[in-house]
Amino acid sequence: MTYLLIKSLHLLFVIAWMATVFYLPRILVNLAETANEPTVQARLQLMGRRLYKFGHNMFGMAFLFGVTLWQGWRVFPTALPNVTAGTHWIDAKLTLVAILLAYFIWAGRALKRKAAGGNLPSARALRWINELPVLLLLGVIFLVLAKPF
Repeated sequence: MTYLLIKSLHLLFVIAWMATVFYLPRILVNLAETANEPTVQARLQLMGRRLYKFGHNMFGMAFLFGVTLWQGWRVFPTALPNVTAGTHWIDAKLTLVAILLAYFIWAGRALKRKAAGGNLPSARALRWINELPVLLLLGVIFLVLAKPF
């Protein structure tokens, strides 16, 4: 039961974090498209800052529960199973998660750069960049469900 509770909490926080990963670049697109509307820009900046902070908190919780799932069997061998023993799908999954985290940090820095008066890529480029996390998440989901290696 402990394993299922920790796994459920991990999934909850992953879903919340992924919502921010998907939506933060959308805010960047809107910032790029509303360059001549200072009121809208201010509102989008505020939304972006709050969302980025929320995303960091959600990633932190997902990370804690994920590490507990992955390595918790070392501390609580009777309560948590070793779910990755002898397999390497977890290495590929963690690589994709690291890329998603780098993407999230890039989006946050782009938001901060825009707030400081810097430029963003074009709205069209941001729309294309916005598709990357969907593909990465598909890879993560496949690896977790199929455990191909």
